[in-house]
Amino acid sequence: MCGIAGRVDFNDSLELYTETLTHMSEAIAHRGPDAHGEYSAPGCRLAHRRLSVIDPENGAQPMTYSGYAIVYNGELYNTSELRVKLKNLGHTFDTSSDTEVLLKAFVEWGENCLDRLNGIYAFAVWNERERRLFTARDRAGVKPLFFRLLPHAIVFASEIKALFCDPDIKPQLDEEGAASLMLLGPARKGGHGVFKGIEELRPGECAVFDEAGLHRRVYWKLTARPHTETLDETAEHLESLLRDSIERQLVSDVPLCTFLSGGLDSSLISAVAARKFAGEGKRLSTYSIDYKDNRKNFVASDFQPDEDAPWIVKMSEFIGSEHTNVVIDSPGLADALGPSMTARDLPGMADVDSSLYLFCGEVRKRFVVALSGECADEILGGYPWYHKPELLYSEGFPWSRSTAQRAGLLRSDLARVISPEEYVRAAADDTVGDMSVLDCDSRETVARRRMFMLNFYWFMQTLLDRKDRCSMSHGLEVRVPFCDHRIAEYAYNIPWEMKSLGGREKGLVRKISEHFLPHDVAWRKKSPYPKTHNPSYMKLVYQRFVKLMSEPERRLTVLLDSDRISELISTEGASFAGNWYGQLMTAPQVFAYLIQLEMWLRTYDPEILF
Repeated sequence: MCGIAGRVDFNDSLELYTETLTHMSEAIAHRGPDAHGEYSAPGCRLAHRRLSVIDPENGAQPMTYSGYAIVYNGELYNTSELRVKLKNLGHTFDTSSDTEVLLKAFVEWGENCLDRLNGIYAFAVWNERERRLFTARDRAGVKPLFFRLLPHAIVFASEIKALFCDPDIKPQLDEEGAASLMLLGPARKGGHGVFKGIEELRPGECAVFDEAGLHRRVYWKLTARPHTETLDETAEHLESLLRDSIERQLVSDVPLCTFLSGGLDSSLISAVAARKFAGEGKRLSTYSIDYKDNRKNFVASDFQPDEDAPWIVKMSEFIGSEHTNVVIDSPGLADALGPSMTARDLPGMADVDSSLYLFCGEVRKRFVVALSGECADEILGGYPWYHKPELLYSEGFPWSRSTAQRAGLLRSDLARVISPEEYVRAAADDTVGDMSVLDCDSRETVARRRMFMLNFYWFMQTLLDRKDRCSMSHGLEVRVPFCDHRIAEYAYNIPWEMKSLGGREKGLVRKISEHFLPHDVAWRKKSPYPKTHNPSYMKLVYQRFVKLMSEPERRLTVLLDSDRISELISTEGASFAGNWYGQLMTAPQVFAYLIQLEMWLRTYDPEILF
């Protein structure tokens, strides 16, 4: 994993861009602490920050070959197969890096090389002869690529903060960005970077920039196909895909571990990894996260019926891993709200972000690569909104049913311009406008495909944003085996009665997992990402919010109504009922999100355009 940045400008040779490019590179140095490099040609400058995972001695970037230059952030999991095919076509290789394979795949097959890639990636290739920049992002959107179009130029980078190093790009916030922050946040529209003019390649999208301008296209999308396999064949097929994805992602020339929460997804990944390691005479290391006094303060709920801790111990003993439990206290969790916001360049999932930020920092002390269980619930039907008819058939986003309450916090003049309910409904509808369905699909099947699309392109993207920025801010590469595009393609067409086998969330995965896990772990009720249950955290974020709002430099009033801020404070959050986002963001996280939003306004100081 790495960080990339660059500028292509057809009205400028960019001879004076060296200092700016250096600043852009330094802004994302955390993504690649091992090495850095730059490329210069008339009209094009590229920068790269390297985190060495495969072939640390070689594979330096930017890499050039036959009139092409590439900067690449990601990991190809089918590097060996591609190398064989390219050798058979006459190519030779000087390194064992996937960068060289990707570059020569592009030289050989052009844009069509994307159809052959299995991995997570964002890359840019400059064609020196044709003066053309090609960019692409992986199908699931695991790796980011932001850009800003300027007259005759494009500036791009792995993170938004690097774009602001360019003197032609200033942070600005318009009504669209305000609506995103207050009505969708921590999610955001695909392709939209919240700041005015900042865009992002969407998952499965590529683009060409030349003197005619920017031309974008979708090279991959979820496609409806008839499912003709029996239940046993389906289970065997899905198990094969899962095992192959996990085992491919265990390849690394640097230390690798797995995250283990004691839930189904991380336990399955860790069990498969432990078997693979044992066959090679190695012992797997696993990591989990917990909070000080969580055992004392835990209260069971429908979302989380029991604690993770006993299950983590059971799984670690079962697979024989060397386990480390990272314990976080409330002050540290609150203190990390700022750094985790800066890592993301936007307000995020509050303390869910800050805990992951701190956790990844601890893991990075010993490991460079980790595997994590994100995205199984989105792809394989794990969330409550897949199972409850009142959510399945509802408009908008099932994990964010608080639009009216969110809108009620806004300045009234801003709310009138935005039209909150219409804005949120349109955001969801636009996502499923070209959804692939079969003529024979029932009303229920169409509704479940719609839910799949919303989860894949919204909820999952929020989690992937969080995971990439919070891990890469420490130079830690986190891989997500459930995000393999082959699994997504297959799962999109698995009938619901198979996917929810036994009437259980992810029932089919549970059936498969019995081959790898203890029966009670395989069928344990879903447990969300662990969060603190310590009442001291609520008290702490409330006090910090009150303090911030009492300061003369407070900025939140450019978005929020002053009386509603006072009401939130006087009622200690009780005036905002329900969840802000998903299962994890309740009253403490509402205050934490608003703290992040205030810190974001102060840190990035965007020009307000409304």
